Amino acid sequence: MANTDALKQQGARAYTPTLKSHLAYTLLSALVIMLMLSLVRLALLVYNSDMIGDTPYSTVAEGFLNGLRFDLRVVVYLSIPLLLAMLSPWLMARRGLFRFWLTLTSSVVMFLGLMEMDFYREFHQRLNGLVFQYIKEDPKTVLSMLWYGFPVVRYLLAWAFGTWLLSLLFKGIDRLTRGTGRQRVAPWYNRLAVFMVVLLVAVVAARGTLRQGPPMRWGDAFTTDSNFVNQLGLNGTLTLIDAAKSRFGEDRANIWKPVLKQELATETVRKQLLTAHDTLVDADEAAVRRDFLPPADRTLPIKNVVVILMESFAGHSVGALGSPNNITPYFDKLAKEGLLFDRFFSNGTHTHQGMFATMACFPNLPGFEYLMQTPEGGHKLSGLPALLGARDYDDVYVYNGDFAWDNQSGFFGNQGMTTFIGRNDFVNPVFSDPTWGVSDQDMFDRGNEELAKHDGKKPIYALLQTLSNHTPYALPANLPVEKVTGQGRLDEHLTAMRYSDWALGQFFEKARKEPYFKDTLFVIVGDHGFGNQQQVTELDLGRFNVPLLLIAPGIQEKFGAVNHTVGTQVDIVPTIMGRLGGQTRHQCWGRDLLNLPEGDPGIGMIKPSGSEQIVGLVKGDHLLIESKDMSPRMYRYQLGKEFKAELIESPEQTQMLQQLEAFIQTATKSLLDNTAGVVHGTPKK
Repeated sequence: MANTDALKQQGARAYTPTLKSHLAYTLLSALVIMLMLSLVRLALLVYNSDMIGDTPYSTVAEGFLNGLRFDLRVVVYLSIPLLLAMLSPWLMARRGLFRFWLTLTSSVVMFLGLMEMDFYREFHQRLNGLVFQYIKEDPKTVLSMLWYGFPVVRYLLAWAFGTWLLSLLFKGIDRLTRGTGRQRVAPWYNRLAVFMVVLLVAVVAARGTLRQGPPMRWGDAFTTDSNFVNQLGLNGTLTLIDAAKSRFGEDRANIWKPVLKQELATETVRKQLLTAHDTLVDADEAAVRRDFLPPADRTLPIKNVVVILMESFAGHSVGALGSPNNITPYFDKLAKEGLLFDRFFSNGTHTHQGMFATMACFPNLPGFEYLMQTPEGGHKLSGLPALLGARDYDDVYVYNGDFAWDNQSGFFGNQGMTTFIGRNDFVNPVFSDPTWGVSDQDMFDRGNEELAKHDGKKPIYALLQTLSNHTPYALPANLPVEKVTGQGRLDEHLTAMRYSDWALGQFFEKARKEPYFKDTLFVIVGDHGFGNQQQVTELDLGRFNVPLLLIAPGIQEKFGAVNHTVGTQVDIVPTIMGRLGGQTRHQCWGRDLLNLPEGDPGIGMIKPSGSEQIVGLVKGDHLLIESKDMSPRMYRYQLGKEFKAELIESPEQTQMLQQLEAFIQTATKSLLDNTAGVVHGTPKK
């Protein structure tokens, strides 16, 4: 036995790979990685197959072909050590190190692919900056959300099995391409010549395109009419790497680069935001700071303001906006006594973006999607805390969860809010979710208590924020509503939404009995939507469409029951101030939706979470989408039961493109210059 082992060791020492065997080893290993990536993409397709709809097989095949080009880039990156080894016989012989490298890196890529299956189901995006955002947050909460909300054990077992299988395949390829005995090694000049040819092929493959300029980009996957198929063609590893560059790069590469002269941009934004009721002030130093004086006949007899920010309250599932599934019967009933905006959109697709857009009146900008956690988030903005604080209002912020999440207490405390009631302030709640906090009915009950016990000597504004309609959708055992069925993978999510709607209804039943009710403007709005089987346009418009409902004494008599004006969350604060009346100095990046010029269809800028440089401008029934990776596209969209969008050509595109560029450029400059608030952030000299 000892002699046999000695012979094996002697044979191993005698082995020297030829250039041909090393090329075969490299090529077969690359094919294994390509096969693994294709299987992961197939798994993503099958797992989210309800999003295919009536998309033709040929279109799905086109997405897969696009995916092969992106996958090939990953293969080249992972093969770099093997390619460089061609220059040295000693390096080519290090097969053990190569097997370890290939197994390790392929395993990591496979892990990202498995993780992406539910990530895509939740966000309708490939891996992006949200991954780093969650890593940065409280680890205990994130791990709890993952454990209770997703099949973690199943994924870990699949990952372990896949890694073991990959190691066997790379080992088998090693044995298959070794040859026997000592073989003649190609001279250095032959190896160098072959290396140069292989290097040229690798560079072309890594670029993914033969065109001049930048290599393959995000927009190169968008070649079909199906957003799901286009997203399917991307590679999650590459999108995550791009997100890391943007998030951690010193130059903050995903900040929108100016393309207009600043004078033109500023003038364009002023025309877009200022109305006949605004008087521009500090024009030399502030972009859109103005004194707003609404007409007295457009105000309401109110003194208190209650903003209710509903978690994931997507318009596509709201009955009052056309859904037939009876998910929101209580909201639908409330809509009959208030003013409903049926073309309303969130500025972003994450809760914290809904927070700062709704309450701080600042848009979700490229490069500042996580504004509340950046240094710029410490600037004084022109939101409800600043404006109503100046009018000597009391305030209260009631929330199911922990205010440390998304730096809510830090951000809103800096903006002027003083009273925070979170998960640790509830005693004997009806239900407490181990991940997030107390239930929506607990939050609403406490909110009503805080408002009811207010002495009434001062007016008060409140922010009540729900959370039960968030993965992992932990709800009370004895649900007061019937579980949703027949909606496939959305059953659990829609059940949570139905429960939140019930809790909202209970709040209003109790609030009506309190003295504060008759003097209060209630503003009910979704923080963002969520994806369903439809993915309308590259922005996935369903994740932005949310209802906005205003309830106040005399509101229908003065303004009607339904308003078709386009609006976004940055319009909420000006609209509130317009109902309160009196002169207000502000620098909101929206307008009073009930004091617009005759025939104004409304306008608003939207951007998804993550680091992708893709933005949209909604104006009337048109949607302009701009990305740094593809040409602008114009759509005519339709909301409600027949939710859809069609690609069109419009003479409005040039004007809308300038409005969009000007808005982003000017808002970004104002934020960086710290001049986006009611007063100058930097004292005048």
